[in-house]
Amino acid sequence: QVQLVESGGGLVQPGGSLRLSCAASGTRLDYHAIGWFRQAPGKEREGVACISKSDTSTDYAESVRGRFTISRDIADDTVYLQMNNVKPEDTAVYYCAVQASGSNKYDYWGQGTQVTVSS
Repeated sequence: QVQLVESGGGLVQPGGSLRLSCAASGTRLDYHAIGWFRQAPGKEREGVACISKSDTSTDYAESVRGRFTISRDIADDTVYLQMNNVKPEDTAVYYCAVQASGSNKYDYWGQGTQVTVSS
């Protein structure tokens, strides 16, 4: 059973930085493509960033491009979302998700971590 756990959320001031982490049990994250998503109150879930299985490519939502960076630490088997120059509109619950081998969708999801950007 694959389980994902996000951490690192919290309250941060506009212009500040935060790093979210995604760890897994039941699999190794470096076997999979990984995505970060977010959902703000009253809004639909949206994709924020993703990294391919082989780390050869990353992609970002236009709203976070240049401010957020997705990366892996193979040794720790952790995927990170570095959030810089955060804005109030980045406030949301952030989720990491894993594509199972051979799948073209995200099959496993974490419970999410709250990020609040406010002064």
